[in-house]
Amino acid sequence: MTVFSGLIADVGRITELDSGGEGMRMGIRTSLAPELEPGDSVAVNGACLTVTEVRKDGFSVDVMNQTVSMTSLADLTPDAPVNLELALSLGDRLGGHLVQGHVDGVGEVISFEPDGFSRRLRVSLPPALAAYVIPQGSVAVQGVSLTVTECGPDWLEVSLIPETLERTGLGSLEAGGRVNLECDVIARYVERMVSPYGSSPDRPSAEAGGSDEKQQDE
Repeated sequence: MTVFSGLIADVGRITELDSGGEGMRMGIRTSLAPELEPGDSVAVNGACLTVTEVRKDGFSVDVMNQTVSMTSLADLTPDAPVNLELALSLGDRLGGHLVQGHVDGVGEVISFEPDGFSRRLRVSLPPALAAYVIPQGSVAVQGVSLTVTECGPDWLEVSLIPETLERTGLGSLEAGGRVNLECDVIARYVERMVSPYGSSPDRPSAEAGGSDEKQQDE
């Protein structure tokens, strides 16, 4: 199982976008290239993708139609910034929270306002995911591990400190932009364990929200 921590290793730049009926091929420039090999998993804006080619200054991935349709990757343009994280190895520090790179849903930026030295980001939340989001809980937004400060039936809010704004691509977000969301996987397992003891509303399965190319291919 591929696992990430939601701590961004580099902000890459899109160098190639080739979309068609068969899917999308994407090239990314990054300083992480020397650490990659074909077949490795990389989280790109929170979506786990498989490296198909490595170059001196970057790498390429193939994004199948299902992943394109279920994530915000379809919104990318040439030279757009993307959050990148390599898969964790055994013994690595877990500085964020357990992130699988399986996008559960796409939210829309409602507001992104200054709040002292930080910025407060409010994002729409698909109602089916509301049960997995709680104040002071964890959520991944564009692959970044963040703490929920407030939430409602169809929105969540997080606060971003200057360090996060500087080291990720979240600082470039604008109202109306779409972002990938991944809920805390522990909340999903808890619901699965307790659901036999009570009614549970229909919610998307882990498979429905997955965006790991390896997972989808299996």
